[in-house]
Amino acid sequence: MRTIISYNVNGIRSAMNKGLVSWLAETNPDVICFQELKAWPEQIDVFEFEKLGYHCYWNPAEKKGYSGVAILSKVKPDRIHVGMGIEKYDREGRFLRADFGETSLISVYHPSGSSGDERQAFKMQWLADFHQFIDNLKKERPNLVISGDYNICHKPIDIHDPVRNATSSGFLPEEREWMEQFIQSGFVDSFRAFHPEPHKYSWWSFRSAARSKNLGWRIDYNMVSAPMKSKLRDADILMDVVHSDHCPVVVVIE
Repeated sequence: MRTIISYNVNGIRSAMNKGLVSWLAETNPDVICFQELKAWPEQIDVFEFEKLGYHCYWNPAEKKGYSGVAILSKVKPDRIHVGMGIEKYDREGRFLRADFGETSLISVYHPSGSSGDERQAFKMQWLADFHQFIDNLKKERPNLVISGDYNICHKPIDIHDPVRNATSSGFLPEEREWMEQFIQSGFVDSFRAFHPEPHKYSWWSFRSAARSKNLGWRIDYNMVSAPMKSKLRDADILMDVVHSDHCPVVVVIE
C-alpha cells in the first residue's frame, strides 16, 4: 500500500508555523504533494521534512511569494521532471513529476481565474494545454496519479451553493465540461470512487466563517489513470486538518 496526500498549503511557511511538520510526522504518508508553496526552498527549513525521512523536490515560481509545487517521498524516485517544457507555465511553478518504476506521480497547481478575465483566459488555455500534455504523456507513462489543486468543482455536489456560484470561476460550465472531458479521457476521481455523499469539500473561503459553516468547494483531487483503477484501495478528505484554507486529500493505492 502507498498513501499519497495532496495539500494546497497556501504558503508553506505559514502552514509550518501552524504545526504542519508535527501533523506530517503523526500522519506519516508515503508521499505528500504540496501546492501553493509561496516560497523558495532556501526560505524553508527543509531539514524539518528530511528528518521525517522524506526526499524533497521543489518547483517554486520565479515570482517570490507565489504559486509553486513540491513532492516529498519516503521512497526516492527514479527520476524527477520539473515543469512541462512550456515557459509561460513553468515560470509559475505549477508542475512537478516523480517517476517510481512504472508509475508517475504529478503534483499540479491549476491556475485560478478568480482575479479577472485575463487570468480566466490564461486558465482556460492552461487547461487545454495541460490536457494535451497529459494525453501525450499517457502514451509513454500510462500509470499516472495527478494530485493537486485543480481550481474546479466538477459537479453540483462538489460545491455548497451551485446555483449562486454558476457564474463563478471554478464552477463555470466550460471549466466543468473540461473536467468531465478530462475524466472521460481515462481518469478516475479517486475520492468519488469511494464517497458518493455530499457536503465533502477541500477549500473554504476565509470570509463569512465559511469553514465553520462548511460552505466549501471540492477543488483538490487525486486523479488516477484508468489502468490503475484496480489498485485503488481508499480515498478521503481530511476536513478537520487546518493549516490552510484548503485541507489535505488522500488516496491509498496498492
